[in-house]
Amino acid sequence: MSDLVLTVDEAAARLRVSRWTLYNLIRSGRLRTVKIGRRRLVPVNALAECIDALGEVA
Repeated sequence: MSDLVLTVDEAAARLRVSRWTLYNLIRSGRLRTVKIGRRRLVPVNALAECIDALGEVA
């Protein structure tokens, strides 16, 4: 089974950005996340949505 969600560190690594940049994307509402307990996780499909949205702006 492939990963459905990624940790913040894993998502940052996949996007090749820093954790700080990833948290800025989350705070700005550009990157959707889910919270399970105290953990903030990034759905894999949210990464593609974020990239598509950022590509439209550029």
